[in-house]
Amino acid sequence: MKVEMQLGSEKLSIETGKVAKQADGAVWVQYGGTVVLVTVVADDSEHDLDFFPLTVDYRERAYAGGKIPTVYGRREPRPGASEQLIARLIDHCIRPLFPKDFKAEVQVLCNVFSSDGVHPADVPALIGTSAALAISDIPFNGPVAAVTVGRVDDKLIINPTYEELHESDMELFVSGKTDAVMSVEGGGHEIPDDEVIDTIIAAHEQIREVIKLQEGLAAVVSKEKRDYKPKSVEAALSNRVRHLATSRIRESIGIADKKDREAYLEQVQADVLSEILEDSPEEIDATATKDAIAILSDIEKEEMRSAILTQGTRVDGRGVTDVRAISGEVALLPHTHGSALFTRGQTQALCVTTLGTSGDEDVQRGLDGESRRSFFLHYNFPPFSTGEVKRMMGPGRREIGHGALAEKALEPVIPDKADFSYTVRVVSEILESNASSSMATVCGATLALMDAGVPITRPVAGIGVGLIKEEDQEVILTDMLGTEDFLGDMDFKVAGTSAGVTAIQMDIKIAGVPPELMRRAIHQARDARLAVIEQMNAIIAEPREELSPYAPRIYTLQIAQQKIKDLIGPRGKTVQGLQEETNTTINIEDDGSVEIAAMSAEDVKRAEEKIRAITAMPEIGKEYTGKVVRTAPFGAFVEILPGKDGLVHISQMGDGYVRRAEDVMEVGDEVTVRILTIDEQDRVDLTLVAARGIPVEELSIESSSEREGESSGPRENRPSYRDNRRNDRRGGGRYGQRGNGRDSRERRNAPRLPRDRIR
Repeated sequence: MKVEMQLGSEKLSIETGKVAKQADGAVWVQYGGTVVLVTVVADDSEHDLDFFPLTVDYRERAYAGGKIPTVYGRREPRPGASEQLIARLIDHCIRPLFPKDFKAEVQVLCNVFSSDGVHPADVPALIGTSAALAISDIPFNGPVAAVTVGRVDDKLIINPTYEELHESDMELFVSGKTDAVMSVEGGGHEIPDDEVIDTIIAAHEQIREVIKLQEGLAAVVSKEKRDYKPKSVEAALSNRVRHLATSRIRESIGIADKKDREAYLEQVQADVLSEILEDSPEEIDATATKDAIAILSDIEKEEMRSAILTQGTRVDGRGVTDVRAISGEVALLPHTHGSALFTRGQTQALCVTTLGTSGDEDVQRGLDGESRRSFFLHYNFPPFSTGEVKRMMGPGRREIGHGALAEKALEPVIPDKADFSYTVRVVSEILESNASSSMATVCGATLALMDAGVPITRPVAGIGVGLIKEEDQEVILTDMLGTEDFLGDMDFKVAGTSAGVTAIQMDIKIAGVPPELMRRAIHQARDARLAVIEQMNAIIAEPREELSPYAPRIYTLQIAQQKIKDLIGPRGKTVQGLQEETNTTINIEDDGSVEIAAMSAEDVKRAEEKIRAITAMPEIGKEYTGKVVRTAPFGAFVEILPGKDGLVHISQMGDGYVRRAEDVMEVGDEVTVRILTIDEQDRVDLTLVAARGIPVEELSIESSSEREGESSGPRENRPSYRDNRRNDRRGGGRYGQRGNGRDSRERRNAPRLPRDRIR
């Protein structure tokens, strides 16, 4: 079974029943020349867990783009950052749509088998995931769909190509159901808030059409959904726990400190379990204890939501639009290039900026080829930030996702490489967390960038917005806490400047959010964002004028492309020697741009002078002072530039007749010459300006016969340069050698030997 439709500029097709038929659901999705196979499988048995065991994996095969992996072993390595981010997008969209009581383990695998290098595979992967779940026997409240929206020259583009994304000033990945939006991820170059919402609405119109396509497929080939047992709790146990705990849990509302509130609730739990055990110890088992803990969690959620909806009081006592107390400082790390500590309530980020050279750029390889980034951000979330003990491992999807969101938020204000030649790396160390640590990273990174002297265009701030919704009642929360995030219905992060939005991310725990509710949320986030920026300006208002003394000094110059090999030298010896001699780092690009970096400006200047000397190009009419490296019967070779010499013919060594070059100059002499011509073979002809410091017109030129005591007559009777040229025409050759007619004709017709010179 295969269904098709036009989506954006290409045809989207979904096919099933051809491959992977043992999976619970499998679809073959093609968009342009990009093909993704999506499979879904659910375990036959359910588990008694307090979470839904869903796993989403997205993998890009190297052969999809006609490549062999470059890593050792030639197998695809563990998923890269871009693959993990796409898997995270899919997870965020589909997770809320599984029944709450369904606890069977579900695995979604998205394999990119073909890539045309034009169309990204993220949208086909999400559509394929929804279609595979829709036709399977796995309970799923779908289908859903997604599109990416770009904007080029104020025109919205559905599912833009890689090239169009590079030109776009906005990129939003939007997923949703027929009647609501499920998730949003992306950013833009300071896009006005209302334009962001209008773009999401336009994307939702396209999403509806893709859902119709999936519904048509499911109507024909969908399996009957499997049965599952909703979890039930004994009414007597529930009533007993609620009687003992409800009033006490209600008293936790208003405790501002996270650790104090957690300690209070843990004590309530211990007291309730103890009283239940005393009442009827013979009836209490492990399952009943677990059920009692679940009931306590439900009571906490109910009381928190009720206080917000009915009283407007939040867990820590704030109002629904209040932002937690903000503080910060910069330059607290003495030997870094830039540092800042940003604290909002009990969320704290230490951000550090490091400046490097183009050799420090981050290289990313994907199905669209290789790209280099001169700005990137890394986010670390150690377990002590939440008072926990956990195994320290590499960054997970959460860390990669939060870092990518903060990086996207800051990217529009980072100066172009042409204006600021440094590679910029920001690292965020979360020291304390109680929600919205990614938005604290945005604020702290902005301060650290300005402390390092990076000329950002405007400060960027981020804020997290939540939602509590019960039927017709709904309240939007500004600056969420961790408990409000966990027990609430939406996590809406918005980052931007005073001019507009630079990054946005929305995850929900309910079956969708209408666009108008999102519009209210983004306006509320804007008010809070502007207030945060005002407080950040009180810490540091603009980038520092001077870089840190510990930051490298970078100078960029341009050389001719044909001189690159001269600067590099055989096996890199020339450039390596320069780096050691001048204590610098030198990076050479294919276009001839050369970047010199050092800790002192003096070292940079020394390296620049040497590079210019090595790569200088001779210019006609320009005078040079150089050493005579070799003499010949017809003239002398003078090194005018390092590794570059030219010929001074004896006819160009004075006004009179010169019998030998040694009469005017010897090997090792410094002479001043002027370039007459440069031929197609890059050979240089010179004329003498001065030898031994004496101008040509003042030179006393003696022939060898005069030195032997034989007078050659007065200077005016000596053969002139014109006579010498006449002799050449009569058969003496280019270098003034005389001979009979036959010999001269043979010389003229013979192949010209190349000059012996150093290139």
